[in-house]
Amino acid sequence: MRRAVMMILAIAALLGLTAPAAHAETGFTRGPDPTDSSIEQTRGSYSVGERSISRFSADGFRGGTMHYPTGTDETFGVVAISPGYTAGESSISWLGPRLASFGFVAVTFDTNSRYDQPRQRATQLLSALDHAIDDDVVGPLIDEHRQAVMGHSMGGGGALQAAEDRDEIQAVVPLTPWNAKKNWSSVDAPTLIIGAEDDRTAPVRSHSIPFYESLANAEQRAYLELRGASHFAPNIPNTTIAKYSIAWLKRHLDDDVRFEQFLDPGPDTGWRTGISDWRLD
Repeated sequence: MRRAVMMILAIAALLGLTAPAAHAETGFTRGPDPTDSSIEQTRGSYSVGERSISRFSADGFRGGTMHYPTGTDETFGVVAISPGYTAGESSISWLGPRLASFGFVAVTFDTNSRYDQPRQRATQLLSALDHAIDDDVVGPLIDEHRQAVMGHSMGGGGALQAAEDRDEIQAVVPLTPWNAKKNWSSVDAPTLIIGAEDDRTAPVRSHSIPFYESLANAEQRAYLELRGASHFAPNIPNTTIAKYSIAWLKRHLDDDVRFEQFLDPGPDTGWRTGISDWRLD
């Protein structure tokens, strides 16, 4: 598609026609032009609906909630979000409506067991994506070619595993991730890892940073570190986590170049800021 658009622009230039707006070359732009203020709001421009997934209708996980934009005939990328070890859906539920209001279908869910390891959580992330895609109500809103995964702690480790297992995953956002496996060189999906400077459960030196460094074959990789934060920072609404997760998903799931401004050159990491490290390549 990008090649076709560039050919159209070239023909237009030869004919002396006026070129379209710069961001028109991406096919999945959603919502108004973003600003720091707009992307930091707790709600984006879309109204949000919810559809429950009962434990009896869920296939491969223990039930959850689908959050989706309403009042539009557009289609959207889909994001599944896993909780961490011993935690339930409620620990990451704030992300569902927030992401949906910015133009995604977001699925938050309970795992089969609160003690499931990253490998099991990866399988359940993929099952949650499939459930949303196949749903009679929410499925028609989804572009099944645009899939992403997120997760906290072992759910973040599971997100990395899910991206390794499914080629259709186009964006990954592990939040203070934990996994015994350290090498993710086989993951090619763009991956933003968000670590916490004072994480004692999954210290960034033995988890987030090695994960980031191993992503040598990812289309793009980034590492953001929350200054002074603990392992459990993703369990309550967090503007920094939301802002950069949304920017990453918009840029890589929607291919919306308007959000590049938040990633490159990236946030200030001065000691008075809430971000202690930022890396992008």
